[in-house]
Amino acid sequence: MASTYTPLGVEKMTTGENAGTWGTKTNTNLQIIEQIAGGYIEVDINGGAQTTTLSVSDGSTGAALAHRVIAFTGAITGNQIVTIPLDVQTFYIVRNSTSGAYTVQFKYVSGSGSSVTFSATDKGTKILYVGGAADDSTNPNIVDLFADASDITLSNNNALLFNDADDSAAVGFKAPATVTGAVTWTLPAADAASSGYALTSNASGTLSWTEAGVSASAVIGKSIAMSMIFG
Repeated sequence: MASTYTPLGVEKMTTGENAGTWGTKTNTNLQIIEQIAGGYIEVDINGGAQTTTLSVSDGSTGAALAHRVIAFTGAITGNQIVTIPLDVQTFYIVRNSTSGAYTVQFKYVSGSGSSVTFSATDKGTKILYVGGAADDSTNPNIVDLFADASDITLSNNNALLFNDADDSAAVGFKAPATVTGAVTWTLPAADAASSGYALTSNASGTLSWTEAGVSASAVIGKSIAMSMIFG
């Protein structure tokens, strides 16, 4: 009985097979597993609108889809699609390192399952769960873990930091050491109408812009007065 292969190319040898080459094949399998666990590869997708197929390489190293981290590179002049076979089941760290203001979609080769698309201006990194046949044999899904996640919680009074351009300093926010009651603030939908406004709360978690030094009741009173005068 001949060898069979996993969806990512690892060779499954049968008993008594490959006499004299078992060691070499096992070493190759271990290299493939190492790629899958933490390998990095760049895939050049330069050019106009097109579909790039990532294929499995049975019993051989080097297949792009058998790497943990995939970076798409190249100057693109049209929207790109990158596909993987239906039976691939893993997770990827995918970076869009292309130049050019066009989308890059990562999807299964067929089916109506969900896919993930980098917008024309998104040159970032995504962590993707790739469901494969275990998810759905004909319409498997690819899920952006952070886009599909719920709230993000920082534990132990840790701060949320924003580094400057050279990472030499940061600004940030953190919760006080003791919080008596949970609260989530909802930000305004747009920026303040003019300079000098401050964020104020309605005491129910909704923030809005208020002219600095002026109370919300004063603003409402002023609005009513103006309405009475001018109609």
